[in-house]
Amino acid sequence: MKNVLTNLLRRLKAFFYPAPDSPRWMFVLPILTLGMIGLLALSLGIYGWEYSNSPQFCGTTCHTMPPQNTVYLKSPHANVTCEECHIGRASLPDQMMRKTQGIKEAYYMIFHLYEYPIRASALQPARDTCEKCHQPETFSDDSLRTITKFDNQSDQSPETIYLLLKTGGGAKREGLGRGIHWHIANQVEYFASDELEQEIPYVRIHNEDGTTTEYIDIESNFDAATLDESQLQEMDCVSCHNRVTHEFKYPAESMNDALARKIIDPTIPDIHAKGVEVLSNVYDSQQAGLIAIAGLENYYQTYYSDYYQSNLTAIKQAITQIQTIYTESVFLEQKIDWTTHPNNLGHINSPGCFRCHDGNHLNASDHAIRLECNLCHAVPVVAGSADFVANLEISRGIEPESHRNPNWISLHNQVFDATCTNCHTTEDAGGTSNTSFCSNSACHGNVYTYAGFDAPKLREILQAQLPTPEPTAAPAPLNGEPTFEANIGPLFASKCSLCHGKSASAGLNLSTFVGAMQGSSNGPVIVAGNSAGSQLIKTQSEKHFANLAPTELELVKQWIDSGAIEK
Repeated sequence: MKNVLTNLLRRLKAFFYPAPDSPRWMFVLPILTLGMIGLLALSLGIYGWEYSNSPQFCGTTCHTMPPQNTVYLKSPHANVTCEECHIGRASLPDQMMRKTQGIKEAYYMIFHLYEYPIRASALQPARDTCEKCHQPETFSDDSLRTITKFDNQSDQSPETIYLLLKTGGGAKREGLGRGIHWHIANQVEYFASDELEQEIPYVRIHNEDGTTTEYIDIESNFDAATLDESQLQEMDCVSCHNRVTHEFKYPAESMNDALARKIIDPTIPDIHAKGVEVLSNVYDSQQAGLIAIAGLENYYQTYYSDYYQSNLTAIKQAITQIQTIYTESVFLEQKIDWTTHPNNLGHINSPGCFRCHDGNHLNASDHAIRLECNLCHAVPVVAGSADFVANLEISRGIEPESHRNPNWISLHNQVFDATCTNCHTTEDAGGTSNTSFCSNSACHGNVYTYAGFDAPKLREILQAQLPTPEPTAAPAPLNGEPTFEANIGPLFASKCSLCHGKSASAGLNLSTFVGAMQGSSNGPVIVAGNSAGSQLIKTQSEKHFANLAPTELELVKQWIDSGAIEK
């Protein structure tokens, strides 16, 4: 063996170091050989680097990744390679340094050391990943969202919810500093007390003037003095869009989606309820789950025998699709289902937005991080199958002073009174009949598990913030010519002072005679003796945010024409 190796080394030396009198080609051949070897090594290295970054390698080679790969292929990022999110776009040396994390992951995979369910623990900041394609500062347009839901009754009547999502964003210098993406254009830091960042007891806002405002969850007993600054996280895209590529949908969401797209026939009786039921059950194995779902055929054969006989194909297709939903959302081997990876978009199935905007996070002045529904989206409009037209309300008016209270949503049901009718329809207020603005089933028909509306400590604080209604005199019976003090002032107080009172919208204060006669920032609105030339009458004669009744408007005209007397 020693002689063989010695002979081989001698031959290699002679090949790469030919004798001085050797033919020229013997000098060129070693260089060509080294070049070919180098080119082959480079090609293999590039191929290996690209393959190890590919979805095929990440999703199928590693036995821990089938769940993530399954939902990735159905996601909006199905054409985005894994390393663009998990490593980020950076220089090759930076990418290689970041990829060293894979050594640890390979070690854990080879020796089966993973603890399930597996969760990402070394993601790069969004500015190195998401923001290489998306620029949050330019997201300024609102967008329409349509949500279709099916009830659990035999008659699968769909209910559609329409709302405008105030994506917002942009920088204030561009006139766009508003909406959901305000969080990205402005610096927001938070402390999460759990691994999944579902419990956030502390939030810090960096203000334009260089100061900061701290918000603490009053139900958490968190002491800001004990905060470790190194544990603060800066809010970025992934703080909310944490499952945009690897989302495991809840059974009700999956069924709503399948029925809305008619992948499952929505006319099959009970199909929504039974689908959610079999998908929600816990099974000993994947096969047991599939068998249980297949058992739905027996249900329809027993309880809907006539329908079963004439719609067997539709029922079988529905069962197959429900089985597909199950295999795409439940992975028992990896201990993954829709409960293990909460989605931070929204606030129904998991805390999401309510991790901070729950009404419980108060600052030193006992003002909450604003919880108003229409801060992030318009008030949802519900349309049933019988509604041919859905009217989507877009708030454009002046926000009353009471609504600007950061705790308004937690207070509004306690201060509901007749003044609400100035701007809103109020039939069946607090109900779910969808007969008025205040009977919205999308609002009052949901249980907001993660909002803090009824938190005991919050209720104690809010009790002191309930506004005391200002006493308003009833208009006196008309006896002779009307006067401001007896007739017009009380009318303005009941109909106009919400906007044109202390807050003096557009500079107009109608709560006092002096204010009414002084007019608005655009000039006088009342010309004594000339109602036709008075801007107040012109405005009230057209559609306004709060219109006087015809008889009330005639009374104001009579008062102006008689000289606009104070008393």
